[in-house]
Amino acid sequence: MSVGTSILCPPGGKTITDVHSTPPDLFGRLHAEFSFTLDPCSDGANAVVPRHFTPEIDGLSQDWSRDRVFMNPPYTECLAWMRKAYESAQAGAVVVCLIPVRTDTTWWHEYAMKGEIRFIRGRLKFGSAMANAPFPSALVIFRGRPPSMESISR
Repeated sequence: MSVGTSILCPPGGKTITDVHSTPPDLFGRLHAEFSFTLDPCSDGANAVVPRHFTPEIDGLSQDWSRDRVFMNPPYTECLAWMRKAYESAQAGAVVVCLIPVRTDTTWWHEYAMKGEIRFIRGRLKFGSAMANAPFPSALVIFRGRPPSMESISR
């Protein structure tokens, strides 16, 4: 499914798009903590940092290993994006993922559970939405792996 696709959000609330603009106050607090260098899930108009990938560039096929990444993925494609986030962190990136809390999914157990999880109290209001999201959200943080002993030199 591609960005812009209609999705069903538990408990059945329907959205018009699969692109959810990050609430600016939340992003501001996270950016102050992490100093992001990449937004791989932008549609172009909703980019939160200057370096960003759009669907045409395909963030899933790009290298994130040297970045501090803020990822608010298309929620119908969480498995692919969470896999990429985790693998990028294993290669050296720091990746902060804003995702729906879906503890009943494979991607949650295979990837989200491997990161630091910060549950967000209440429901977020994305972009210009009139109401809060019909689902809870969380931040999952994958931190770059520590350097191996072979890579440490005097």
